[in-house]
Amino acid sequence: MSQVAITAEARSEFGKGAARKLRREGRIPAVIYGSGSEVLHITLPEHELNLALRKPRVVLAVSFEGSTVITKPRDVQRDPVKRVLEHLDLVIISKLEAATRGDMADAMKVAEAAAVEAGIDPGTVAAAMQDAIARGEDPMAAALHAVADVRAQAEAYSEVNTAQAEVDDAAAAAGAAVAAASAPPAAADSAAE
Repeated sequence: MSQVAITAEARSEFGKGAARKLRREGRIPAVIYGSGSEVLHITLPEHELNLALRKPRVVLAVSFEGSTVITKPRDVQRDPVKRVLEHLDLVIISKLEAATRGDMADAMKVAEAAAVEAGIDPGTVAAAMQDAIARGEDPMAAALHAVADVRAQAEAYSEVNTAQAEVDDAAAAAGAAVAAASAPPAAADSAAE
């Protein structure tokens, strides 16, 4: 499961200057909200947070002032040029949703590994898997047949392209034959003169 435990510290200073100071110290400003609770203003360790955010469907177990809150990233703000973290919004989720996100992450890993083994683009396989899940299929079952689905789509696309190329070639040949038949013979014109 892609659940990561991370320790937060309270944040009392706000604004650009305070945020820059925190980032220089290796901390990222963040907020936690949801489930009818008050907004918590915290900071998180930058290195641990960067590693955690690399995981698909990550769930963060944030320890703060003696309690642990299960959250998921809602909004990750990065510098548009340097791509470093600037701010993070976390929303509180239930244990059931955390388990569901974990199942999705595990299924995505299986689908990606199968795609790499089959020599297919992992992004295409992930999209096919998410389509199957949206139709109500179990994530792991969708992951197991996503590669086969992508292959079938590729074969169908190839067959359609081959058929279209044959139609285009036949149309071009027919057009050439009509043009040749309707053109006056060049030899007859020159012989009459």
